[in-house]
Amino acid sequence: MIVEIKVPSPGESITEVQIANWLVTNGQQVGSDEDIVEIDSDKATLSVAAGADGKITILADEGATVEVNSVIATIDTEAKGTAAESKAAPKQIAEKPVEQPVASSKKIPETKQPAQDQSTTENTMSADLHLSPLAKKLMDVNQVTETELINFYKNYRVGKKDVEFYLENKDQSPSGKPVTQQFSNSWTGSRESKSTNMSPLRKKLAARLVSVKNETAMLTTFNEVNMTPVMELRKKYKEAFIKKHDIGLGFMSFFTKAVTEAMAFFPQVNAQISSDQIIHFDYVDVSIAVSAPKGLVVPVIRNAEMLSLAELEMAIKELATKARDNKLSLEEMQGGTFTITNGGVFGSMMSTPIINPPQSAILGMHNIVERPIAVDGKVEIHPMMYIALSYDHRVIDGRDSVGFLVKVKELLEHPERMLFGSRPPEEILLGL
Repeated sequence: MIVEIKVPSPGESITEVQIANWLVTNGQQVGSDEDIVEIDSDKATLSVAAGADGKITILADEGATVEVNSVIATIDTEAKGTAAESKAAPKQIAEKPVEQPVASSKKIPETKQPAQDQSTTENTMSADLHLSPLAKKLMDVNQVTETELINFYKNYRVGKKDVEFYLENKDQSPSGKPVTQQFSNSWTGSRESKSTNMSPLRKKLAARLVSVKNETAMLTTFNEVNMTPVMELRKKYKEAFIKKHDIGLGFMSFFTKAVTEAMAFFPQVNAQISSDQIIHFDYVDVSIAVSAPKGLVVPVIRNAEMLSLAELEMAIKELATKARDNKLSLEEMQGGTFTITNGGVFGSMMSTPIINPPQSAILGMHNIVERPIAVDGKVEIHPMMYIALSYDHRVIDGRDSVGFLVKVKELLEHPERMLFGSRPPEEILLGL
């Protein structure tokens, strides 16, 4: 019996998809519940299961654009396919057993070294790593940290080939002799070029961003935030927070909480325009911009105004993990009322984020830099962050946009006010 594998519909109005990645090989034996292919639409990446046991015949190549409901493979339930190929080759180095040096009978005298905090040691070692852009990207995709690399190579037994590799390449190392000109490991000196097809997600993203610039009255207002209170709060309760909630305390939850509290004073920022009407929401569904392997995605935290910092951190971590693994569903990326994007993780000092339609505003976070500022007539150095609010002037007036950003700044510089509706605690105590 021949079973046809057809492209499922990823969502309403989607008529074609792109074959992103075949998870099996042609002629392989597959199981009915086994995922055999990943398809890219303009909204998400979806996996397709075999649906039957048997030998698979692939009819569409990776990268090909195919229509919804078209046949991309067949399964012969009466034939026996080949065994699955091992996909452990890329991880060969990481899976290589660590050889421990043979213990010597001679006792080696210990050298006393000054005590050093473990985190300081890790930071020092991490700072010494010279990673190529491609290596950094590969580490981000596979969620590998610099500390993990260091710990692996610390226990890795150096062999003859390792020494030979060092002797051949030591002149290109920063610790070796200086060379006339050095190039990044990602450059080969080639003059070749190549063209690749835009994925459906990238096409959709490009079209939406261009439409925003052409169809909205977009404007951006800026402010700066003294991050000292938030950083001191995180430092003070970091361990207790992890012990209590089993998750780290980051900056994004503070910004999300501040945004939802500020919305109560400036609800117009949470509104959307539809034809000749303005839609107001009694809830805040915050979209979090995440850089995924296949492009920018914006999963949504539902009813963010009702969540605590711990619940926000859990929701952000779950959505970010799904985004990196291309496991986000369409429902998880639809319906946001406001977006937060953090360019600071890439080192951005200031930018003008583009609105995520049909929303009317987006908050941009940036990197934290120590700068001298005036505090009570004195010059002090504090960790400062520029924040930017891009908004649609058709819906939001300048007063609301500036007031909203100032309120966000106020809440971040006085985190305790997030518990009292942005009012100073002493005013609540005095009944003012």
